[in-house]
Amino acid sequence: MQSPIATLFLDVGGVLFTNGWDRKARQRAAEKFCLDLAEMNDRHAITFDTYETGKLSLEDYLTRVVFHQKRPFSRDEFRAFMFEQSQRLPDMIEFVQALKSRHELRCAVISNEGRELTEYRMRKYRLAEVAEVFIFSCHVHLRKPDVDIFRLALDVAQVEPARVAYLDDRSMFAEVAQSIGIHGIHHKDAPSTQSALAKLGLTLES
Repeated sequence: MQSPIATLFLDVGGVLFTNGWDRKARQRAAEKFCLDLAEMNDRHAITFDTYETGKLSLEDYLTRVVFHQKRPFSRDEFRAFMFEQSQRLPDMIEFVQALKSRHELRCAVISNEGRELTEYRMRKYRLAEVAEVFIFSCHVHLRKPDVDIFRLALDVAQVEPARVAYLDDRSMFAEVAQSIGIHGIHHKDAPSTQSALAKLGLTLES
């Protein structure tokens, strides 16, 4: 079966890796560093969008959210803990790479991500071997669910929406992609995503 899909658009957190700095990670940080979780979440909610759109450095984010008062631990300790929360999800990178090879696909990453975490993941997990195009919110100053970030990805990748399958662990983001003709897939786990892609003709079977 010849698939109509020429390009995969991929989210990072929740698809290829764990989310970099989500509510669960902040809860673990609060427990480890004896922080007031409610206060940290309130301060995070006010400023995190600014960090993800590249208008705030990680150091400034940490000043606003954690180090607005004296702490018994260092910024280096806390930053290292943040980065350690980013782990590969089982099988997904290997599956994407095998699918790319089997169907001669191109891949583009579309991710809401701060600059420092982006650089860490790119370097540690060699993401340049997974995708050819990278649309990170910190670089383009747009965040999902803004539909313009998907239009930008289509322009950069030079592909028609109908020839794209997009994986995201947030259903709304997949729905926004669908609204402009992209085949949006709500990623819940590897087996269900593989089944959804197979319906588009993207399978590893001969």
